[in-house]
Amino acid sequence: MDKLVIEGGKPLKGEIEVSGSKNSALPIIAATLLTDEPCVIDNVPKLRDTMTMIKLLRSLGKNVDIGKDKLLITSNGKPNPVAEYKLVSTMRGSFCVLGPLLTKLGQAKVSLPGGCIIGVRPVDLHLKGIAALGAKITIDGGYVIAKARQLKGAHMYLGGTFGSSVLATANVMMAATLAKGETIIESAACEPEIEDLTDFLIAMGAKIKGKGSPRLCITGVKKLKGVNYKIIPDRIEAGTFLLIAAAMKNDQIAIKGASMSHLMALVDKLKEAGIEVYEDKGLIRVKSPKKFKPVSVTTYPYPGFPTDLQAQFMTLMSLVEGISIITDKVYPDRFMHIAELNRMGANIRREGTNAIVQGVDKLFGAPVMASDLRASAALVIAGLAAKGRTEIHRIYHLERGYENIDEKLKGIGAKVYREKE
Repeated sequence: MDKLVIEGGKPLKGEIEVSGSKNSALPIIAATLLTDEPCVIDNVPKLRDTMTMIKLLRSLGKNVDIGKDKLLITSNGKPNPVAEYKLVSTMRGSFCVLGPLLTKLGQAKVSLPGGCIIGVRPVDLHLKGIAALGAKITIDGGYVIAKARQLKGAHMYLGGTFGSSVLATANVMMAATLAKGETIIESAACEPEIEDLTDFLIAMGAKIKGKGSPRLCITGVKKLKGVNYKIIPDRIEAGTFLLIAAAMKNDQIAIKGASMSHLMALVDKLKEAGIEVYEDKGLIRVKSPKKFKPVSVTTYPYPGFPTDLQAQFMTLMSLVEGISIITDKVYPDRFMHIAELNRMGANIRREGTNAIVQGVDKLFGAPVMASDLRASAALVIAGLAAKGRTEIHRIYHLERGYENIDEKLKGIGAKVYREKE
């Protein structure tokens, strides 16, 4: 196992390119189960999570040929309806094979999911939506077993305690594409990744209206076809790079391949802090003042401030004089990074669903432990901005969502390298 070592405080300069979206790639790869025809998916990031999904797809009876940044997915006989624990338990996103398997085969047996430990993330909305389509669902031995001779369209509400669910929306939408009749999903997730999946399904021949809105209308079809498709850029990776530039107070870093429209909640908060974010010849740049203003943030489902940038934004605020309050309304327990940032000299305390951040002048390098994917990114930002050497342990979390991040950072002048534990 490797650890990531960062020698902080080095000046950074140059272009850093954003990879394809992990959170688009996972359900889109799963959606290929809906057709027997070949699919080519372009701009797929090489990550632990995408490789896990590829392994899962192969176990379900698909052939997957991996190119430089694209996949060719073809059928290999009748799909296997059982998604095994050893794969699904490592990554929550893999649970979205439930809908495609069920609607295509009439049955599915999918292990309850795993992933990062960031609080309780139930699958109740997934099961509520699938059951509304007429499936009989039981849970036995840690597996969800769903059966339906023919799914039927239904009118349903998929809002949960903390708002809409991206994966539940994806799962139910995919199941509805081959169901009989019309399905209407109220309180559907509006994230760009759901729009991307919608575009992919429409390209396959699905009939879907309401893209990008909280009301999706899906009219079932008898068959879906193969398609060539390019995935959108990863907005969370792009946001992480913006926050690196802001934390380094550097206007010499340019983010390439990102979509500004997907980042407006973050851009708004950066502007509130006094940081200018602008587009220049297809690149996104950050211009930071010498002194920032503290900004309070509350996470919400899209188009609100993303929970997946909460930890990284907290790192930035830890370096801003004054007090900021960060509240996570999506995953209220997602604060495991606080203790590790405090090890580096930050002054943060948790009060319920709030983190109270008292800014400090400097952070200092220290050995820290990554607890989850986005906490890992927060520690990378802290390490780059800190004085001295930072060692980040358990970087397999980082590798789940950031493609070659150490090489990308080296490309803009960071002193980052791997060492064996």
